[in-house]
Amino acid sequence: MTEDRSLDAAARGRGPYIRRFTPFQRTLHILVIISFLGLVATGLPLRFAYAPWATDVMRFLGGPVAAGLIHRLCAIITFGYFLAHLVNVSWRIFRKGERHLLWGPDSMVPSLKDLRDLVQMFRWFFGKAPHPRFERFSYMEKFDYWAVFWGVAIIGTSGLFLWFPTFFARFLPGWVFNIASIVHGDEALLATSFIFTIHFFNVHLRPEKFPIDTVIFTGRATAEYMEEEHGLEVERLRRQGRLEERVIEPASRAAYLWSLAVGFTAVGIGTVLIVLVLWAVLLR
Repeated sequence: MTEDRSLDAAARGRGPYIRRFTPFQRTLHILVIISFLGLVATGLPLRFAYAPWATDVMRFLGGPVAAGLIHRLCAIITFGYFLAHLVNVSWRIFRKGERHLLWGPDSMVPSLKDLRDLVQMFRWFFGKAPHPRFERFSYMEKFDYWAVFWGVAIIGTSGLFLWFPTFFARFLPGWVFNIASIVHGDEALLATSFIFTIHFFNVHLRPEKFPIDTVIFTGRATAEYMEEEHGLEVERLRRQGRLEERVIEPASRAAYLWSLAVGFTAVGIGTVLIVLVLWAVLLR
């Protein structure tokens, strides 16, 4: 008897399963989730200290000292996965010669096709064009990627200034730290608002994905899912005779349940945090 996995969008439809993400990519995403949730949970009570919930959240985290330690630990994790990603991409491009990561269907670099897909998507919203078909990465996924890339660079750099002010004050003027404080808080709030609304909707909450999509956790999805979400990639792999090498077994029951637990927990925590942000903003 086939196990019912209808909760998972990536397990719906006809098989076989096709590998989409490597173990390395999946591990990095888990680290992104853990560190981002930790940074947001410990940063929001400071950003909205006037809100009635700020004291309760800080107390739940163990107090200001414990929250500070959690925040810095999550920052270290963030710098770690960011560096690991840069090293991995550089190794693949310059040592293994995988230049297709810079230009081509496997690239995260925005292209003219992404712009055309964006325009076509808005036309599709109004029934003026068919739904655009995507390669390995859609324009939405590329936007998510570069938003995180930009966010880590900007928030991380400003955070280092605030973390080690004595060191940086040796060669930077005082006004830099005022700017760093503003940039760190506002950019972090922007990232929080985007991830917990737009990203959550696109990845998990739109009708065809609801209530969860675990492809980033299991690294695999059914052929029907792939044809709907990344039809051009499937066609390209089929033409190149490489589709069969991407066929993979379904995730084990343990991996499936673990993915559901992580996914629902992350979405649940993120939803609570964005509600707290809205509460604080509306009370201001």
